[in-house]
Amino acid sequence: MRWFRQLRWKLFVSHAIIIIIAVAVLLGAVQILVRSSIAERAALAALSDADNGVVASRGEMGLQERFQSVLEQALLLASFGALAAAVIVSLFVSRRIVEPLQDLTAVSQRLAQGYYRERTSIRSDDELAELSQSINQLAEALDRTEQRRLALLADVAHELRTPLTTIEGYMEGLLDGVIAPDEQTFTLVRHEAARLRRLTEELGLLSRAEAGELHVQPRRFDLRRLLQDLMARFQPQFAACEVELCLQLPDRSPEIFADPDRLVQVMVNLLSNALRYTPAGGRVEVVLTPFDDYVRIAVRDSGIGIEPEHLPLIFERFYRVDKSRARNSGGTGIGLTIARHLIYASGGEIWAESAGAGHGTTFFLTLPLAAVRQSVQIAVEA
Repeated sequence: MRWFRQLRWKLFVSHAIIIIIAVAVLLGAVQILVRSSIAERAALAALSDADNGVVASRGEMGLQERFQSVLEQALLLASFGALAAAVIVSLFVSRRIVEPLQDLTAVSQRLAQGYYRERTSIRSDDELAELSQSINQLAEALDRTEQRRLALLADVAHELRTPLTTIEGYMEGLLDGVIAPDEQTFTLVRHEAARLRRLTEELGLLSRAEAGELHVQPRRFDLRRLLQDLMARFQPQFAACEVELCLQLPDRSPEIFADPDRLVQVMVNLLSNALRYTPAGGRVEVVLTPFDDYVRIAVRDSGIGIEPEHLPLIFERFYRVDKSRARNSGGTGIGLTIARHLIYASGGEIWAESAGAGHGTTFFLTLPLAAVRQSVQIAVEA
């Protein structure tokens, strides 16, 4: 921003203009009045040559009084000129400042009332324009948040309606005798009830995570042992789906600093997604790689893959690449969102990479080493 476009300099220039006008009026008035005074003095001098000394002395006294009167008149004229200039310049400058402020006030009040599509339209290049741009950015953020909130309500209503409709339909069928009360029916109803319970639990966890109230208890632990236990837990499920599950560990892995229970929750979600989207005969690998300051866990599958345009959105709540398939397989659409909050709360990062449809997907997550986190904590306390 150029200096003459800043508001402080505009105010300074307005005051300088008033001072310059006052000085110009003062100098002009003095010159005009002094010239007339000099002309009168010359006339008095001519009279003094013709008359006696008493007349000359009276003329000198009259000249002093005249000069004093000239100064007083010049000051009065300068004062009135400065006052007029101050009024004109102040009205102009205040109008250029007050009108944008009134516009900003009106827009902020509309935003406070929930009209998030309101925008300011200030065309200047000063601080008021920067404030206007900031308010517009705030309005856009609020509008996006409101749209996500409405979408969340719609998604929650839909997700809750699906199992409830199924349960209600089967209950009515059982009461009317249309559906046989056999084990298959009860298993299906129980499955839908479990899906409903899981959705409500994940929604509660998501609300706490987005409100910054997620309870995380990081501590030092051996990541190798945790991953080995997870592999043993998931091997039967992968074997039943004819998907190979492999674990690659380094010879030695340092301790990390995280919440093991939350990490298990994240890994369960990633492995479940990998199994859900990997067809029979596929392969899922979990690779642990240590670095200087952190460790990286990669969950790589040979499944259906993700198109590049979907990668930045898969961690958004209720976002599904294949909505029909995800719903049929029991996914809620908020597991990755919760996983992202859990990893961020542990001081790590999580992201996904894929070469496209049919080329599989790899989820990466990083966690800090215990020694690095402890050294940072000691430095902060010192």
